[in-house]
Amino acid sequence: MRLTCPLCGDRDRREFYYAGTEDTLSRPGPEAAPEAWDDMLYLRTNPAGVTRDLWYHEAGCGLWLVVTRNTVTHEVLATEGVADRKGAPK
Repeated sequence: MRLTCPLCGDRDRREFYYAGTEDTLSRPGPEAAPEAWDDMLYLRTNPAGVTRDLWYHEAGCGLWLVVTRNTVTHEVLATEGVADRKGAPK
């Protein structure tokens, strides 16, 4: 699988570290009930089809990416920097 880093260009997947689904970026607040943290940490889905995952360009520029990909066909549909996401804090 090849991923396109916005800074480094097209790279082999082995340069990146997979860090889970994009919902990892939406953590419960400090006042959240223990059940909310339990859900976020342990109750993951395993969808067949299009997902948005968090990857770290470990062997390159160190950029965190959101990768949209299809888990059935292994096609990478899009990559974007985490800081470039719509609604990301500036």
